[in-house]
Amino acid sequence: MEWRDEGIVLGTRKHGETSVILEVMTRAHGRHLGLVRSGRSRKQQPVLLAGNRLDLIWRARLDEHLGTFQAEPLELNAARLMDGAASVYGLQILASHLRLLPERDPHKRLFEALSVMLEDFGRPMQIGEMVVRFELLVLDELGFGLDLSECAATGARSELVYVSPKSGRAVSRQAGLPWHDKLLPLPLFLQRDATVCEDFPAIEAAFRLTGHFFHRHVYEPRGIDVPEARASLMMALRRALSPANLPAGDNAA
Repeated sequence: MEWRDEGIVLGTRKHGETSVILEVMTRAHGRHLGLVRSGRSRKQQPVLLAGNRLDLIWRARLDEHLGTFQAEPLELNAARLMDGAASVYGLQILASHLRLLPERDPHKRLFEALSVMLEDFGRPMQIGEMVVRFELLVLDELGFGLDLSECAATGARSELVYVSPKSGRAVSRQAGLPWHDKLLPLPLFLQRDATVCEDFPAIEAAFRLTGHFFHRHVYEPRGIDVPEARASLMMALRRALSPANLPAGDNAA
């Protein structure tokens, strides 16, 4: 068995004295693992860091075997991604969400989204917004996608400011007013036709929104814990976006 594909490194773990098990998200073969012989060598270690984009050849005697990877670098993103706490924790969250998917199950949308995000991981506000949007995409790929296109009660497409914690559907301001204390806020940057995140409280609200549905549909049913990197990312964003740390004349928007 043999195939060739492009992949993004999610992580590695030691295997024996000199090798590693490499975990990647590939374009056509989903999240995939394989052995890299001499992966702990001085030459290979920098290539196999999380966030790097690789050209991969996978070989195995049978399809169900772990197999081996031959890996060549295409883009060495790791040094840039490790430059700030927000990007480090953001990458850890992306990897943890991809591990919720069955191994070797293709998810081209997620691979493409991951590729674009890693190119643009820069300012903390961008990182927070992109991670939230990626979480919405993962929920959709898992079959628990939110419907934020119209009001669940009236079909209205304007003033969508709430989300039902049960159905995951948007609710308009007027329809949701009597139950506003039981509904989840829908941040402005996730509403229809909005494109830019406006402030850190909106990021916090968005993470509470996606976190609710991950807990309801994924973490609790599977008996797994929320990734620690999620809380760490919020702390890193809060520090980075505090007024004291913003450049003069800048703001969180």
